Amino acid sequence: MTTGSTGSTFPKWQLALLIGTPVAIGLGYLYWRKSGDQGGDKLTKKRLADLKDKTISLDGDTSEAAGKQQPADAKPLTGRDLANKHKTDGNAHFRVGKYDLAIREYDAAIEHCPTYEATDRATYYQNRAAAYEQLQNWAAVIKDCTSAIECNPAYAKALVRRAKAYEQQQDLSRALEDITAACIVDRFQNKATLVSADRILRELGQQHGREAMKSKKPTYPSKQFLKSYFSSFNNDPIGKLVVASTEQKGFIKAKALFDSGEYEGIVAACTEELEKSESESEYKLEALLLRGTFYNLIACYEEAKQDLDAVIELETADKRLRSNALIKRASLAMQTEPDSPGECFKYFARAETIDSTNGDIFHHRGQVYILTDRMDDAIADFERAYQLCPTSGIIATHLCYASYRQAAQNRDESAIGRIRKRFNEILDQYADCVECYSILAQVLTEEQKFDEADSCFARALKVEPDNAQIYVHRGLLQLQWKGDIDEGVKLIKKAIQIDGKCEFAYETLGTIEVQRGNLVEAIKLFERAIELARTEMSLVHLYSLKDAAVAQVDVAKNMGLSISNIQPNF
Repeated sequence: MTTGSTGSTFPKWQLALLIGTPVAIGLGYLYWRKSGDQGGDKLTKKRLADLKDKTISLDGDTSEAAGKQQPADAKPLTGRDLANKHKTDGNAHFRVGKYDLAIREYDAAIEHCPTYEATDRATYYQNRAAAYEQLQNWAAVIKDCTSAIECNPAYAKALVRRAKAYEQQQDLSRALEDITAACIVDRFQNKATLVSADRILRELGQQHGREAMKSKKPTYPSKQFLKSYFSSFNNDPIGKLVVASTEQKGFIKAKALFDSGEYEGIVAACTEELEKSESESEYKLEALLLRGTFYNLIACYEEAKQDLDAVIELETADKRLRSNALIKRASLAMQTEPDSPGECFKYFARAETIDSTNGDIFHHRGQVYILTDRMDDAIADFERAYQLCPTSGIIATHLCYASYRQAAQNRDESAIGRIRKRFNEILDQYADCVECYSILAQVLTEEQKFDEADSCFARALKVEPDNAQIYVHRGLLQLQWKGDIDEGVKLIKKAIQIDGKCEFAYETLGTIEVQRGNLVEAIKLFERAIELARTEMSLVHLYSLKDAAVAQVDVAKNMGLSISNIQPNF
């Protein structure tokens, strides 16, 4: 088995990838996923294109036999021999682009081939499908490939060709089922087939993700997630606001709910404040900012944009309200427009113009720079954020992590040594900052210092025993370190027990169950993660995992295989 980028012994591609959310990313950007190869034998864009467009070869193509004349005294060909002659002539026409003539010859080959010669008939149907493919007659391709597969159920070329035809017709579910069957027949050894499967999975995941997002019901994250999210703001104007009144309605009620961690009534309370007349409402902008924040967190993105923009565009508003709204607007842009990070940076730049002393601007922008691999910019922003917020352990840790990433990229061992020392200083200085432990644990894991990493996760859980994300990462560490699936699963199930809304735990456990061959259970776990997902990107990813597992179950059933017999052997 090959070793993936996480150091685990899971295969790089198995129709479900074990991809964990990096602990070094702040919770405001938790659902932003980087695209690209996950390590190992990388495929360039050109290679991907070459593999995608490569024409599947004809079968039984003996070009030297084509065009040869029969001896004058030879007996007329009949049956299988005559069919094979028509096939050979058809292949010759195919090679020079005379697809209509090729089809006529394959017609004749099928007509003269005895019905009991199933393998030969499968070849003729498959070759005729190849000619129809060149004419982009996808219905005919599907029909002929189906006939070929009926003659030979394990015919990988016919499965791949029919999958391509289904993909052209946007019948992605059937395309995925066929390409999955081809992968199983090839024992997951054909790279071109794997690439096609990956592409179809992405396309189907995008289709399902878009559809699901349209009907997505607002979902509140767990209290732990929200607590961690708000802890990433050192200058939160709502959190710092002191309200003297004890009135339990409108924004006053929303603020009380916010302070007590009872978040689910906040949107309604803010709406009540905003429905007051101008003379009655004292906290309209604060209510807009707080409601926009929660709309963002529960995936009501259009509503979030409207509320946050209303605060941003009021030039007479307090600069801390406007800059905080701009930071959240930048986060929202990153979540909803991941392919256009420039929009995100525009909001940060505007926030800096309005309130250059707000360290939160540089802290959150630095996290985006890490995500986009701009380490010099990340370090500069974190340094500025730490100058403005010198008591923040989270910022100190992110600065140290960005410096570590840069030193690792440059292979600067002396700098790595200094940074490791700085990590330990941060742990001594901010002993109650769980982010310090979790990020250092990630660094130690990358260095394969697994026992030290496990110790860091254990110390993190002493600080926050209800932090489900740490349990998941510690569970993954057991897989990477010891290959101890039972202990890893135990820790991840503990995360779910602590926080039933931990999407990451369901996703990770689902991928492990795929590896164990428990696909039906994996599908249930992916469905639960989908219920909790709050961005289209996350939905696309989760649907890809679910669709892959569903396809494997369906193919195993159709081919009469047990799930354990279809696992790839790397």
